[in-house]
Amino acid sequence: MSDPTQSRRGFLQTSTTAALSAATIAQLSLSSGLYAAGDDVIKVGLVGCGGRGTGAADQALSTVGNVKLTAMGDAFADSLNNSLRGLNKHGDRVAVDDSHKFVGFDAYKQVIDSGVDLVILATPPGFRPTHFEYAVSKGKNVFMEKPVAVDGPGVRKVLEAVKVAKEKNLKVGVGLQRHHQDGYLETLKRIHDGAIGDVIAMRCYWNNPGVWEPRISHEQAKSEMEYQMKNWYYYLWLCGDHICEQHIHNLDVANWVKQGHPVMARGMGGRQVRVDKRYGEIYDHFAVEYQYADGSWLFSQCRHQPNVWNSVSEYAHGTKGNSDVSGNSITAGSEKWSFRRDKSIKRSDPYQVEHDDLFRAIRNNTPYNEGENGANSSLTAVLGRMVVYSGKEVTWEEALNSNVDTMPKNLSWDSDPPTKPNANFEYQIPTPGITKAV
Repeated sequence: MSDPTQSRRGFLQTSTTAALSAATIAQLSLSSGLYAAGDDVIKVGLVGCGGRGTGAADQALSTVGNVKLTAMGDAFADSLNNSLRGLNKHGDRVAVDDSHKFVGFDAYKQVIDSGVDLVILATPPGFRPTHFEYAVSKGKNVFMEKPVAVDGPGVRKVLEAVKVAKEKNLKVGVGLQRHHQDGYLETLKRIHDGAIGDVIAMRCYWNNPGVWEPRISHEQAKSEMEYQMKNWYYYLWLCGDHICEQHIHNLDVANWVKQGHPVMARGMGGRQVRVDKRYGEIYDHFAVEYQYADGSWLFSQCRHQPNVWNSVSEYAHGTKGNSDVSGNSITAGSEKWSFRRDKSIKRSDPYQVEHDDLFRAIRNNTPYNEGENGANSSLTAVLGRMVVYSGKEVTWEEALNSNVDTMPKNLSWDSDPPTKPNANFEYQIPTPGITKAV
């Protein structure tokens, strides 16, 4: 494990999350949205060197054309170095010297300011709004992982920066890869063309045994901040809970089916299996009912519990038929359709295709911005968490305009995270009827 005290080296002591307003960003010089003039190399910077960030960089380096990874940043030096070792398989497409390896809370600024044309933002999602806003202010094309925010203030910040990115002709990709998956694309086209009639109900699920176990103990951590950062999945301000971090994919598909977002939600959930204090403050199951503007409903489940029924899937029910959306099939009366890939065409990895599409847009300077959809899908997940934590009905507008900001005001290894444990290292768990909704 790396020593965070050594890795911050003087530039982390007073790091803050002070945000630029969209108006301030807009005053900065506009960008053509192209990579360096007269040079066909797209220089990529990676911010967040964990598994998903390394995967995204691998896919970026696998796109067609001249591309180089020239800068990397992470809160922890060991994560950065492990990622770099894995990416070195790309040979001379990896050109990250020691002076372009940045460690600490401010590493994102140093990567973005290092002369890159595109930045991959793949830190824990709580940081995403601030990192995205800064990248846009500096005129950078962006690929950012989902979710793009974990609370209402963060979503608002992203939406404002999306507007500025469009004004600057910057290209923005978001890691909701189903939008680049051929079976989903064909199924959604048929649904929108009326194959199942008016959609009156939907169901979606992300029920599985769970994710990685906490990586270090309190005894191993040098501070509470380091402990939560290393175990980021289990803390609200970093992860948004697993309804945001994973179930967003299914909620995004439901919004795609409806071509809009919910207007209200209500639900229930809690901690039933994953109750040990090492699991921080998040829940292990959610069940949410979302209502859309036309009166239709989405019934949503996500669960992290082992040895039970599992499913990661989406379904749509219409006035003329039904669709197993994730299974890429439609049944309408006696008519049945299922997606069949042309055997002469190699099956494409949607994680790769989303980068292929983004880099093609950069090279051809064509409009490309998935930021608003990413923000709306993120808020759909945040809304679900709000109603379950509080036990209240909450509207879309209430969630969007919420002043509950989960992020700490200052970021350093010695500063306090938003929630701290008691003397027994136990965290206060959100309680319906007591926890504030908005």
